[in-house]
Amino acid sequence: MLWNSASHRAGRGLVLLHMLKGLLRRRKLPRSLGNGPKGAYVAPRTKAEVTEEAPEVAELQPLCGARLAAPVAMEPAGLCGFCPGGEALPARYTCPRCNAPYCSLRCYRAHGSCAEDFYRDQVLRELRGRNASPSRLAGALRRLREQREAEDEPEELGLGPGPRPSGLSGLWERLAPAEKAAFERLLSRGEAGRLLPPWRPWWWGRGVGPRFLEELDGAPGRDRSEPESTPERTAPESLDDAAAAGPPAVPTRIPALASLSRSPASPLVRFQLPNVLFAYAHTLALYHGGDDDALLSDFCATLLGVSGALGAQQVFDSTEEALQAAAHVLEAGEHPPGPLGTRGAMQEVARILLGEGPVNQKGYTLTALGHLAQTLGRARKQAVISEERNRLYRARKKCQFLLAWANENEAALTPLALDCASAHRAHAVTAEEMATLTGELERLWGGPVPPAPRTLIEELPG
Repeated sequence: MLWNSASHRAGRGLVLLHMLKGLLRRRKLPRSLGNGPKGAYVAPRTKAEVTEEAPEVAELQPLCGARLAAPVAMEPAGLCGFCPGGEALPARYTCPRCNAPYCSLRCYRAHGSCAEDFYRDQVLRELRGRNASPSRLAGALRRLREQREAEDEPEELGLGPGPRPSGLSGLWERLAPAEKAAFERLLSRGEAGRLLPPWRPWWWGRGVGPRFLEELDGAPGRDRSEPESTPERTAPESLDDAAAAGPPAVPTRIPALASLSRSPASPLVRFQLPNVLFAYAHTLALYHGGDDDALLSDFCATLLGVSGALGAQQVFDSTEEALQAAAHVLEAGEHPPGPLGTRGAMQEVARILLGEGPVNQKGYTLTALGHLAQTLGRARKQAVISEERNRLYRARKKCQFLLAWANENEAALTPLALDCASAHRAHAVTAEEMATLTGELERLWGGPVPPAPRTLIEELPG
């Protein structure tokens, strides 16, 4: 595949981390503790469709919900720092990141996020830029395991006495053949991303769904009998979830458009906005929010690769052309399709452009462009190569210009959103027609491959 790039390899490293945690849990090895974050991210395909196309996803999905690392013994000294006052017990473990001593699983849970960040950074450094093959994964985890000795409490984890595995390098050999085959199939097809914890777009925070449907129902050619999927919205169940679901901050100071350009803005500027937002929604979903500084460079590389307006200073004559340019990059295999896919990204662009409602329609667009400008600025500070720094600088300037334009042209966002919705609908119709045609051909052929051509003229032996 052409999209086996550094960004995809790093993304698959995150997949491998969560898969191995789940497999440890299933094989009764020292396992992770706690529960994963709760969300309601809706992929473009239904669960039944995913199960039918990749049954091993359903088989491995329950194995990948752990979020915390196992306790680690690193020559602790003194009393536990997390026991109630006056009841501190001798410490048995030490946090690998801050050296805080703790005595038991209960106290570890009060501090587990710190250790989890440490192990996650270690694995990312090992897997980043490498091919995610089982042998390379085993080598990376072996070096990580050599830095520590995992000792879970058998009484609380349900582990009886017996020999422990020599290290995570031996985990691959302990898997059943069916688990190994499912693991390798997921990697080869790029389906492993579906095992990551769910991620929820920040622009799903308020109810744009009804207005989105109302606008589509009023559009010409809309089939009112066709149901329109809307994201499920559930209230956050904890303060942590609520904080995670909050959108990035809207820029407090947005310069006037006239201060950024001496000449009036071109009427074609508006068509760059759908192209940029398509890449933004796709990349954000692919990197589960893009908050990891270790993947910041890869995040921006994918963003600029998908958006021709940011990465190549392309100019578009229509919304459809702008969306198709970004979609072509994904369909050509230059970047991984991500959980949204082409149609899903088009739909999310329309949702961002529609905003919260008529009172503040431009709010989501301004937030997204401000988030992009901030992210590109952070990446530029980390970049070492001069050419890359200049490319990130130009992309950031483009986002700032579009931010000023959108702030002063809110009335233009609704037509752009309807154009995106129309493109999404046309793409869905085309995909359905292609699926019907493919099914008919496979029925005539008797399988997914056409039969070998028959010999029309055969030379008889003399």
